[in-house]
Amino acid sequence: MRAAREAVRQRAETWASVMLGPDDQAAMMMIIRVVSSLYPGDAPFAPPAEWWRTPLGQVVVRRVGHPSAHAVSYSVAGAMLGITRQGVHDLVTRRKLDRHPDGGVTVESVRARVARGVPHHESPPHGGSGNSR
Repeated sequence: MRAAREAVRQRAETWASVMLGPDDQAAMMMIIRVVSSLYPGDAPFAPPAEWWRTPLGQVVVRRVGHPSAHAVSYSVAGAMLGITRQGVHDLVTRRKLDRHPDGGVTVESVRARVARGVPHHESPPHGGSGNSR
């Protein structure tokens, strides 16, 4: 049993180093391989919202966005970004995220926002601090 655990640990370490490494193509292929293994079948990839906040979910967002979708709902975009659905709506209204023509938000705009390292809770636009003094 100990040997099996060590083998899994070593493989997971190797997979993580590829997913986090400098080779975008290798990272994307490893992510697709791991996600396909974790979520086999013909159904579209639709993990629970909280999955996007896991370390693997965050690597997926940063490296590929969403493995099988060009657009996601506001609630999924919120999960990917760690904000509420209303927060996503606000970012779309302020043109910080792109609305997809078929509805929802483009995965690329979510990925770009995460890649830029923009804080989840940006300060509001001028004229509205939300605090009255």
